Amino acid sequence: MARRSRLRDRWAAAGNEAALVSRPANIRYLTGCAVPGAVLLLGPGGQGGHDTLLSPAEPTADGRADPPRSTDDLRCAVLPADVPDPAVAAAELAASAGTALLAVEEHDLTVARHRALAAAAPRLRLTDLGCAVEQQRLVKDEEELAALRIAAEITDHALGELLESILVGRTERHLALELERRLVDHGADGPAFPTSVATGRNSGLPGHRPGERRVEEGDFLTVRLGALYRGYRCQIGRTFVIGPAPADWQIELYDLVFAAQRAGREALLPGTEYREVDRAARHPLEAAGYGDVLESRTGHGVGLEIGEDPRLSPAAMGKLDACVPVTVEPGVHLPGRGGVRIDDTLVVRPQADGGPELLTITTKELLAL
Repeated sequence: MARRSRLRDRWAAAGNEAALVSRPANIRYLTGCAVPGAVLLLGPGGQGGHDTLLSPAEPTADGRADPPRSTDDLRCAVLPADVPDPAVAAAELAASAGTALLAVEEHDLTVARHRALAAAAPRLRLTDLGCAVEQQRLVKDEEELAALRIAAEITDHALGELLESILVGRTERHLALELERRLVDHGADGPAFPTSVATGRNSGLPGHRPGERRVEEGDFLTVRLGALYRGYRCQIGRTFVIGPAPADWQIELYDLVFAAQRAGREALLPGTEYREVDRAARHPLEAAGYGDVLESRTGHGVGLEIGEDPRLSPAAMGKLDACVPVTVEPGVHLPGRGGVRIDDTLVVRPQADGGPELLTITTKELLAL
């Protein structure tokens, strides 16, 4: 597979002879397989020129025990029940093939697991692969972007249907469960992350867990959700007002957050520093006196994970590339009153191609529901 070949070129240039990938999202990216507990060995440890996916003997959580099938360039092996850790088996396989230097994902391995690898193959020198796979995952190919577009379309449909229903009197928890059901009804494999519905004084809280508070007239209602489709995840966040018309303070706060979100979206061009995107979205809110209540970042990458690189924050280092999907999600929460969140998923595009591609298209008009 081309993705594994590109990765191999990177770690071979650093002097490594083989690599062990253990982070699940990275394994799925490199193989197309999602096997709980599996590890991927690339390099000389893959016998006969194959890379090797080693899976535990136990069936998966949903009862499916069938392993992925081997291909011309990927050997898939299910380990015997008496082999408790595929990573240890991979290290032993690499050592038996004569590998002297094995790169591992130290940021994913526990200390205990790292020690077990060293003990199982004492002649094998372990080095750090770092975040090489995550860096390669930053720029998405057209197949990945197509999956993200479908995930966004599903998410928009689910949210749109909710807005057509009666909301007053229903609990945050009930609305969150309904949204997740609608995601699946429209073709999602599930929610991309736990759906957040927050009303009244809870509105605008980042990562609010839906509770038993009921929607009331005059509330802000913030909703944050996303669909999981073929492994890829998107995110949308919207804020609405319950009742015939928003109050003046609600209009003022909403317009401010909307302006901040628009500034962040417009900054999503190739070559722009991550922190400059954050600064563009953060500046209007800081100028209005809300700097002390802002989150540590105003956006992040999406793909096989929610919250992957790049981080759009004041201290983030690096510049945007084209075809990198990110969120822009400023928000303000006023304790005791509530607040506003507006989140979108976009793909970085140059101005010559029309600028940032907006994937989540549900209206950002302040609707009174």
